[in-house]
Amino acid sequence: MATLRLGPLLRHVDWNTGGSATIWVETDRPCTAAVRCADGAAGSVRTFQIAGHHYALVPVTGLTPGTTTAYEVLLDGVRVWPLPGSAFPPSTISTPDAAATGRPGPGLRITFGSCRQAAPPADRHGPHGPDALDTLAARLAAAPQEPRPDVLLLLGDQVYADQLSRETRQWLAARRDLRDAPGAQVADYEEYTRLYHESWLDPEIRWLLSTVPSLQMFDDHDVVDDWNTSAAWLAEMRTMPWWQERVISGLMSYWVYQHLGNLSPAELAADALFQAVSKDADGTDVLRAFAAAADADPTSVRWSYRRDFGRSRLLMVDTRAARVLAEDGRAMLDPAEQEWLRENALAGHGGYDHLLIGSSLPWLMPPLIHDAEVWNAALCRGDRGPRWARVGEDLRRRSDLEHWAAFPASFRALSDLIEEVGTGPRAPATVAVLSGDVHHAYVAEPRIPTTARVFQLTCSPVHNSIPAVVRWGFRLGWSRIGRWLGRGLSRHGRTGRPPLSWRRTGGPWFGNQLMTLTLSGRSARLRLDQARRVGGKRWGRAGRVSGEARLVTVLDRRLTPEP
Repeated sequence: MATLRLGPLLRHVDWNTGGSATIWVETDRPCTAAVRCADGAAGSVRTFQIAGHHYALVPVTGLTPGTTTAYEVLLDGVRVWPLPGSAFPPSTISTPDAAATGRPGPGLRITFGSCRQAAPPADRHGPHGPDALDTLAARLAAAPQEPRPDVLLLLGDQVYADQLSRETRQWLAARRDLRDAPGAQVADYEEYTRLYHESWLDPEIRWLLSTVPSLQMFDDHDVVDDWNTSAAWLAEMRTMPWWQERVISGLMSYWVYQHLGNLSPAELAADALFQAVSKDADGTDVLRAFAAAADADPTSVRWSYRRDFGRSRLLMVDTRAARVLAEDGRAMLDPAEQEWLRENALAGHGGYDHLLIGSSLPWLMPPLIHDAEVWNAALCRGDRGPRWARVGEDLRRRSDLEHWAAFPASFRALSDLIEEVGTGPRAPATVAVLSGDVHHAYVAEPRIPTTARVFQLTCSPVHNSIPAVVRWGFRLGWSRIGRWLGRGLSRHGRTGRPPLSWRRTGGPWFGNQLMTLTLSGRSARLRLDQARRVGGKRWGRAGRVSGEARLVTVLDRRLTPEP
């Protein structure tokens, strides 16, 4: 009898008609995976195979718009979800009322963050403190009537291929000699599957992902720290005997576990790779060839994608694999990717009220860090000679100087695009860049003469930590002294001033946290919740608690004027 190894994950929910969704599962053998809803909606599909693992992305059709319905998962006709004796509420699919998605009301709730290291099984919070996503899950499970996010936006570092838990290192040691490279890091596809199992089998997380749709994008730790930071870095990595297998396995596993669920049923039907893998008895070789080609030529694949939620548009942008790394033409996005971003931001301009750009890496950083990255890019380009170029490359890797500012032409192009979209009578009410990566949260606003309100909304980590010295560095980066130091770096690098200025209007906040952006009509509201320990106490619903931790709201503010 087939069993459920991982999932179900509720992924795509159609906001145009409200009538369909997709649910992802991993099983232990080939079978027919089916989803059956309480309202009669259903779907079924045969699993496909990758490297001895079996998966299905089940399309569910016939859902009633504007409703919430419980569902169950069956494998070869046998119910495997909900789990027997589960203490969690039923997993449900909530569909929007397509006729009301652009009108004022409860609105669209997007909860987002990045950087989540799985907690060891023996300690649900782990060494980093309470897990914000775990805490959110437990809170929602304890209060089924409380409003849930309409979508979880996971902005990178869903798994850490290069920073493993003690339990996973022990599992690896039983599989191979950790004295051989890459040591206590994942080496192949099978080891990647272990990371996803460790992260997504957490009971609270498993239930949350089964009932709240999620959209995802990779960042560096999904493959390795500093992934694609520079041409010199990449050339060095390609000399490592273990690198090719790591990057190919990383892209394969990302495609299976994360990317497929980002696509709509129509996009899946038109996706030649998905159709080939689904129809092949074993899709491993086909997927492996695709991943190898994507590594050799990043322009051969697009990981970025667009989602429209009524009158709100989300553009999720790949800021890792789509880079141009040559020092004389560095760009965060290759020309085709940059054009894709522009076309989708301007398509139907005036037909949406909010534009959200999902970028794992922040656009607007603390001014000192921004200036340091622009200065570093000039050094690495050779503007101050070969000796400074070598110093600059070393600093770039040691200090993670690789955000939008480290690609000055791309920073300017994104800034210009945001100003263009946000200006004039057809402008949306807000343009917001949603980011993570930097292990703290803040709100920044550029000083540009737009009609729309423009924001950089940064939130991380979901479950990780940050050394005290780095906290101090981020605080310095926002300070007047930091701005003065940044000007000194600009003078040394002869880089001039940034093409725009900005100010911090919230934060910085440190801790495990999630931001929630609520969009209703042309209004926008932002909330930041942090996971805090509460000792051995158990709190009621009013306290918003999950076992030994609760979510504490540290920011709740309107981003737009009262309507």
